[in-house]
Amino acid sequence: MLEFLTASLLGKPLWMWLAFALVVVVLLVVDLGVLHRKHREIGVRESLLMSAGYLALGLGFGGWIWFELGRESGVEYLTGFLVEKSLALDNIFVIASIFGALAIPAAYQHRVLFWGILGVIVLRAIMIGFGAALVASFEWVLLIFAGFLVLMGLKMLFARKDASDPRDNVLYRWLAGHLRLTDGLREHRFFVREPRPARRLALFATPLFMALLMVEAADVIFAVDSVPAIFAITTDPYIVYTSNIFAILGLRALYFALAAIIARFAYLKQALALLLVFIGGKVFVAEAMGWEKFPAPVSLAVTVGLIAGGVAWSLWRTRRAEPEPQMIT
Repeated sequence: MLEFLTASLLGKPLWMWLAFALVVVVLLVVDLGVLHRKHREIGVRESLLMSAGYLALGLGFGGWIWFELGRESGVEYLTGFLVEKSLALDNIFVIASIFGALAIPAAYQHRVLFWGILGVIVLRAIMIGFGAALVASFEWVLLIFAGFLVLMGLKMLFARKDASDPRDNVLYRWLAGHLRLTDGLREHRFFVREPRPARRLALFATPLFMALLMVEAADVIFAVDSVPAIFAITTDPYIVYTSNIFAILGLRALYFALAAIIARFAYLKQALALLLVFIGGKVFVAEAMGWEKFPAPVSLAVTVGLIAGGVAWSLWRTRRAEPEPQMIT
């Protein structure tokens, strides 16, 4: 009767995918339906507790993968989880600038981030599924991914600081020119019906919906880095997707704790750039050495070292810096 649960889906039994989906659904329901039913500002203490909870769940799931699929799969999951978590920190810089530019109050930011996460889950599934199909059919695609990561890492390493206003973004200008927008927020709503001059009621989008679209667009851009990065670590679609989603689930919780002290992580971008170069470079090293795969423990150790080094160096160099104005408005 339950034989269909053992059917294979992308190399893993269906029950493993369903178990993961159930965990994600429960987390989202508890988050929005229980903990944050009311629209309110999330404090730093609550943000840190939520972040710790998501981190523990993500690492716990990695422990389960280690037990269920073996040591190598467990190490690959943990490496992918840490890489995605680190790249997500860079995403926080962009999200903070979007909320600041559009003057989104702190009480409504969680709503944008929550629905943004739902969009991310779907978009990452599509991108990872497409990437898995490419890698399965053409193994040389991994070399293209690797070369892309090296180039992106070098570009990030030597790029100037980007302090541009999100409202100068091409996408923002296009959306502003094609959407009927209200002249301000309408509480927590994404859409409202309002009268147009000499016409009946029409549907208008609010700046909150614009913020949601910009956050989704930012994630697509960041996925261009993170998806090839995780495929350079492992080609197992289950590990790729679960490590990605568990890392992203805690992003909005972490945002409220870090948005106020973004300036303290001034050198994290350089560490992430070196991490992308390493992840891409190890694919070429494995190819040159004739290895089937670069040693997973070495990848994990280098990943932890670069991230920890970037965070520690940032905190040390900015220890006497004056805190920048709060990005959460």
